[in-house]
Amino acid sequence: MLLTIDIGNTNTVLGVFDGETIIEHWRIATVPDRPADEIAVVLYGLLQRSATVKERDLHGISLCSTVPSVLHEMREVCSKYFPQLPAVVVAPGVKTGVPIRMDNPKEVGSDRIMNSLAAVHLYGGPAIVVDFGTSTNFDAVSARGEFVGGALAPGIEISVDALSRRAAQLLKVELTRPPRVIGKNTVEALQSGIVYGFAGQVEGIARRMAAELSPEDPSAVTVIATGGLAPLVIDEVAIIDAHEPWLTLIGLRLVWDRNAGPGGAAGGSGGAGGARGVGGAQVGGQETGVPPGAIAGNLRA
Repeated sequence: MLLTIDIGNTNTVLGVFDGETIIEHWRIATVPDRPADEIAVVLYGLLQRSATVKERDLHGISLCSTVPSVLHEMREVCSKYFPQLPAVVVAPGVKTGVPIRMDNPKEVGSDRIMNSLAAVHLYGGPAIVVDFGTSTNFDAVSARGEFVGGALAPGIEISVDALSRRAAQLLKVELTRPPRVIGKNTVEALQSGIVYGFAGQVEGIARRMAAELSPEDPSAVTVIATGGLAPLVIDEVAIIDAHEPWLTLIGLRLVWDRNAGPGGAAGGSGGAGGARGVGGAQVGGQETGVPPGAIAGNLRA
């Protein structure tokens, strides 16, 4: 079994895969100054309380992080507390199979690359991933499996926090869909603005991106939603084709297979390297990791 860890700015999502199936998952707060020893205590506690997986069942760890301080501590956790497990840490030099067509590829967050890899693996390209996290990320992937850019917008929670801090009479409200668009009180009005405002933002940006990705047929672009807050708005966004809550973790599993699975070689705990993945298509001399004709997944009706 493979332990995958996606360390975001607000939350850390962990999942255990048995083959291609995720059989256990957890969501915990990301604490930037939490030391390695404390992180290890949390991990051991989660594994001990699980009814489906124990530490002895794990054969490896695959992780990515957008928080440098936590990434440093996670490397220590891997080497100190799980030395028997090979670990793949997504960083420059790790084979992802996703060509990055950006002015400065090193600026692109590892979670966005994982989402792009998993999106093309599951649904094919071109695709747009909308990740509802601390920020709302729009990731554009070409028909050739390349990460070609995107858009970053303030996330739902930080927008609500900012509004409640700056407006004295506006309280922080529960993030839920209101019974109507026209709110009958302050709480409903705020909820309406949050849900339908962000739905309109997603719809507008995704449609414009699709027109750029596939000018001749924008409808050929698959739009995939992921992230902890996606369920709040996806039913109000007609352009979203699929909801995949574990998209980043699936990307981490695919990177593990490429670097440390059969035919790959992990660089030991806290590092990665290795041989080619298996079954990938070639793009400009680089593997995309996309089986020819792979179109699958959680498409919405």
